[in-house]
Amino acid sequence: MSVDIKKRHIPVWWAVLPLAIMITAMVLTIVVFKGEPHIPLIVGTTVAALVAWKNGYAWTEIEEMMFRGIRLALPAVIIIMMVGLTIGAWVGGGIVATMIYYGLKIISPSLFLVTIIIICGLVALTVGSSWATMGTIGVAGMGIGMSMGIPAPMVAGAVISGSYFGDKMSPLSDTTNLASGLTNTDLFDHIKYMFYTTIPGLIIALIVFFFLGRNFGSGKIEQGGISQMMADMQANFVISPYLLLVPLTVILLVALRVPAIPAIAVGVVMGFFSEIIVQGDTISNALAVLQNGYTIDTSNEMVSELFNRGGLMSMMYTVSMTIVAMTFGGILEYSGMLQAMMDQLLKVVKRTGSLIASTIGACFLTNATCSEQYISIVVPSRMFASVYKEKGLQSKTLSRSLEDGGTLTSVFVPWNTCGVFIYGTLGVHAFAYAPYAILNFSVPLIALFYAFTGLTIAKMKNANQNETNRKIESAQ
Repeated sequence: MSVDIKKRHIPVWWAVLPLAIMITAMVLTIVVFKGEPHIPLIVGTTVAALVAWKNGYAWTEIEEMMFRGIRLALPAVIIIMMVGLTIGAWVGGGIVATMIYYGLKIISPSLFLVTIIIICGLVALTVGSSWATMGTIGVAGMGIGMSMGIPAPMVAGAVISGSYFGDKMSPLSDTTNLASGLTNTDLFDHIKYMFYTTIPGLIIALIVFFFLGRNFGSGKIEQGGISQMMADMQANFVISPYLLLVPLTVILLVALRVPAIPAIAVGVVMGFFSEIIVQGDTISNALAVLQNGYTIDTSNEMVSELFNRGGLMSMMYTVSMTIVAMTFGGILEYSGMLQAMMDQLLKVVKRTGSLIASTIGACFLTNATCSEQYISIVVPSRMFASVYKEKGLQSKTLSRSLEDGGTLTSVFVPWNTCGVFIYGTLGVHAFAYAPYAILNFSVPLIALFYAFTGLTIAKMKNANQNETNRKIESAQ
């Protein structure tokens, strides 16, 4: 049963305390003791609960704050589990091996990084999910790139850049719809307005990865290693072009506006039967792969690293991380601690440039504190809507800033659900791929450039200003 939470004022110095302790514990645990981020977040949650209790909240209210935070993350938890099932089914069914095999035959090493950005971008644009793209095409891309001798962080950066470009520009994306909906902005106006920051970011990423890829031309990689890997894949899997119908079917379903989860479920079922019918495995083994992931015994370390993965249980680290992070984020948001910190940030807002910069900064701060990109869109949208109205800015200016600062920067926080998901799926830590997630950090920088120069900033016309104000006020 839901419990009503009566808002209480929390001084900013109290609000900052849980965040400061959590970050300190996170640095000590990860950097010094080489541990995992769960315990620091639990420490932060404990301190946040004590601060809330000290400022007058009852334990039932604090529990409700945590439950609300977890409920907000449940859609992400479902996607995480579906991706784990997909990876297991597609590895066991030989689908990933087939994509890697033909990718190695077709794609030039020097153009691989550019190619994988474009492919991931197109798939994410069609599917509307960066996570689904990274969990399928991205996994295969990691295998192809690493087989060509390209460092894993560099490949991961290209996969992330392409996946987030497609996700950001897709009308099927949950974050894209969330940002436009919360700001009362027409969805396609929102997407078209994001072209000004996202397309230049994509061009920068393509140029950088084009020059990086030149270091991995055919004359500079170990061709014998690739040939051996292809031979090992043929020895362990049935490689067939017909297996490519599985990912193509999923893409087609989403293109026909089938919701992402049912479409991914179809891919899981097709992968499951591919393992039984095409690969000749037993139903018992195929079920075990869905649960615990695929295991392969080979002397080729690269093949073992690529194909020993997937399954529902492989995502439990990410699921537990998501739940722990959202308990912390739930207390910070619903107790008003996050609001107290944001209010201090708003005091420095004087001009349009500082307003947009504050929005992007607030989105990143929310990503770091609440560990969830959805909250990084929801909370700043509530806080800044009236300020954008007062400054005479169109709502799409706010919606674009939320995406530039919230959606894209989530990948840089190792304990954010996005950072954890990428680590669990692509096997690369956020600190390692961060320098190569070029689109993700170039777009916020472009947005800041526009903010302080006034370029592409959409201001309200007098004719429709009152109507826009009314819509914003009715949504709050």
